[in-house]
Amino acid sequence: MGVPKRRQSKSRKNMRRSEWRRIEQPGLVECPQCHELKMPHRVCMKCGFYKGQAVLK
Repeated sequence: MGVPKRRQSKSRKNMRRSEWRRIEQPGLVECPQCHELKMPHRVCMKCGFYKGQAVLK
């Protein structure tokens, strides 16, 4: 199992931990039913459709 040979500095540790902030936000897609923007692969909160089927009322 790999074990670090040298201690990692505080700045290097903090730079590694701050990488999650650089991740881009997921893109939005248009709902085919109501044409509102929604997150991909999720139910549309406005009309309640997912993959052409009504999931929410």
